[in-house]
Amino acid sequence: MTRPPGEPRRVAYLYLLPAFVVYAAFLLFPIGRAVQFSLYDWDGLSVGTWAGLDNYLAIVTDEGLRAAFAHALVLIVFYAVFPLVIGLALAAILNHAKVRGLGFFRTVVFLPQVIAMVVVAVAWRRVYAPDGSLNSLLGALGLDSLARGWLGDYTFALPAVGVVGTWFETGLVTVLLLSGMSRVPSELYEAARLDGAGAVREFFAVTLPSVRAEIAVALTLTVIAALRTFDLVYVTTRGGPGNATSVPSYEVYHRAFGLGQVGSAAAIGVTLTVLIFIVSFAVNRFADRRLS
Repeated sequence: MTRPPGEPRRVAYLYLLPAFVVYAAFLLFPIGRAVQFSLYDWDGLSVGTWAGLDNYLAIVTDEGLRAAFAHALVLIVFYAVFPLVIGLALAAILNHAKVRGLGFFRTVVFLPQVIAMVVVAVAWRRVYAPDGSLNSLLGALGLDSLARGWLGDYTFALPAVGVVGTWFETGLVTVLLLSGMSRVPSELYEAARLDGAGAVREFFAVTLPSVRAEIAVALTLTVIAALRTFDLVYVTTRGGPGNATSVPSYEVYHRAFGLGQVGSAAAIGVTLTVLIFIVSFAVNRFADRRLS
């Protein structure tokens, strides 16, 4: 029996409808409500007053909010760029050397990903404490002059938080890249060697182009992690000292539950969502163009 031309499409829509209902209820509807709240001056309790785009304009004009978004961009370097560079180097060395126990190594480097970020933050807060492990190590090396309260220093607080992100994300990036490199045909390396390519040229001519898809995935995941960082900042510095480590996600929490500025918090959240979407879209478009 021949089905009507439009029946397969209708059947597909029926299968997708429950998933779309769940997606709309738990994602699209909250985003829509956040956009609505962002257009009001509201403390979360009393009746809100119409503010239009004032909450969005404040993101541009408020020095503290501009600094929070700037700090998020700095964290991208620590969360995405540094782990990518380190991960590429580690993965290339391990894949080229064919190290024994590679499966165990993958498990070890991936281990931070299975630890709750709150636990990671508490551990690193202790490392960075004035009497913590880092200062003790510097003292043992005779570098007492470099010791400081890292998370309370206006200059070093943000890089200190960023280093935690580098440590946390490097394992994920390394495992992703190792997976991609393991699928590169050995014939490509043999052809490169026959052409007289050394290890460095082999890496740039064969390995790097072969793992562009994995690089795109790694950058997408790590950039999103950098932009939505909250728990690490909340546990380690609470945005301090001053606002030296404040980031958009923390500002959403602080303004909504600390200052009672729900409209402003919603505007920051919506702006952050759009920024994450734009960055993720740009990374994937760049990867698709390079792969085509």
